[in-house]
Amino acid sequence: MIQGCVLILFKQIMEKVKSSKRSSKNQQNQFPFLSILAQGVSTLAFSEKAIFSPLLKRWHPLAAGVAVATLHSCYGNELKQFVSGIGDLTPDILQVLRAADKLEKDLVQIAVENSVDSEDGGKSIIREMPPYEAESVISNLVKSWITTRLDRLKEWVDRNLQQEVWDPRTNKENFAPSAVEVLRIVDEALEAFFLLPISMHAVLLSDLTTGIDRCILHYISKAKSGCGSQSTFVPSMPVLTRCSTRSKFVGVFKRKEKFQIAQGRKSQVGTTNSNGSLGISQLCCRINTLQHFRIELDVLAKRATSHVRNSESAHMDNITDGMGKAFELSTTACVEGIKQLCEITAYKIVFHDLSHVLWDGLYVGEVSSSRIEPFLQELEQYLEVISLTVHYRVRTRVITEVMKASFDGLLLVLLAGGPPRAFHLQDYETIADDFKSLCDLFWSNGDGLPADLIQKFSTTVNAILPLFHTDTDSLIEQFQYMTLETYGSSAKSKLPLPPTTGQWNPTEPNTLLRVLCYRSDETAAKFLKKTYNLPKKL
Repeated sequence: MIQGCVLILFKQIMEKVKSSKRSSKNQQNQFPFLSILAQGVSTLAFSEKAIFSPLLKRWHPLAAGVAVATLHSCYGNELKQFVSGIGDLTPDILQVLRAADKLEKDLVQIAVENSVDSEDGGKSIIREMPPYEAESVISNLVKSWITTRLDRLKEWVDRNLQQEVWDPRTNKENFAPSAVEVLRIVDEALEAFFLLPISMHAVLLSDLTTGIDRCILHYISKAKSGCGSQSTFVPSMPVLTRCSTRSKFVGVFKRKEKFQIAQGRKSQVGTTNSNGSLGISQLCCRINTLQHFRIELDVLAKRATSHVRNSESAHMDNITDGMGKAFELSTTACVEGIKQLCEITAYKIVFHDLSHVLWDGLYVGEVSSSRIEPFLQELEQYLEVISLTVHYRVRTRVITEVMKASFDGLLLVLLAGGPPRAFHLQDYETIADDFKSLCDLFWSNGDGLPADLIQKFSTTVNAILPLFHTDTDSLIEQFQYMTLETYGSSAKSKLPLPPTTGQWNPTEPNTLLRVLCYRSDETAAKFLKKTYNLPKKL
């Protein structure tokens, strides 16, 4: 009897709602049908509890429970049909689901209150009310919405990267326009997410930020790709040889031949090189772009945290603590990417773009006539481009890497410069003076790098240069001693040829050996001939 009456009342409410919807179909902002129906059912349930249940208790001890269970079932049937037809997340759908969730809570509350004195505490009635799971439906819809947004972002990233030319002149900040577009889409996605009328922003936010993190990580990876590495630009070390008294003169002719080739090569500061590799301006643009992402990701993370704090979310302490890790992969990749690009830029300048004045020109033939000045003049042009192009927060890092690469380049010329180079003891003063000029370029009368930073990275060069001023007999003695120290008693019968590590050090056998190889001195030549049978320079 109770169920029959409730069914009749439910149908009457449905007809009333439908009639009301028809009469207001031309009005804007009308509420969805099931939202209005939920409100009507809730009103009916509380009325039934207050008016009819006290009378019906004569025939059934849980009259209110039976009534709300029936109403729960009736509305649930309508809701199930509605949910089965849901495709996209819309405000109307969210409104219906939230109304259903509120209705269910009202009905369960009535059933529980009505069953306090029953033997099972109302468990039998509650079992007849299978949950609508509106929150679960909302959660799945939001996740689907997030997936759609992320798919769109991935497409946008790829499309913008395909069109990107990495020209710093496209905007005054000197970073890639594609970064602006990608970050705009990210910002729109976050704003749209927090505009969704849901109560689970904090719970589902990590799904969105994790996806965004991966998309930006993809962008960063592409921004670094195709730029090479340090090893890409460093020339191969020639085989070890020994000097002869004639090698200096032979070197002069080789220098003339190489210098003619060098004169035909022009500095390509800031342009794409003729071999298709990236120009320095393009590398600077990539560095700026990653720096821009690094800054904006921090801003986005703080903005998301602020939104979460203002949203209807539980366990806020845990959620906001977790937001500290938002975009963690991308932020870390930006830091590492900037480091890699700075190193690549420096090595490309020193060992590729300026190889004609460094590797092909410096100290080829007579040291006094092939000094470092041409290298410094062209290097200064690149430093100007960097100063004008690179973001101020990473400018010092790029210039520092160029300085370190320059020091490495000088040491490579001195210790692995190949047959065109040979050094006398009296060349030490010239080389030391050239190194001072190189350091002065980066110090720039106090307007460049800090003196202590220059001193820090010049330690190795300063430690090795005195070897070029050390007499040959002392060098041989040091070399023998260090080789015995390194290889032990097995080196007493025959000195092993120490391997090249590239980690130059005045106490490292291979470094000492190379100074001897480039020493234009009969004593050094005879020692190398007798000990290792090294060939003469051709």
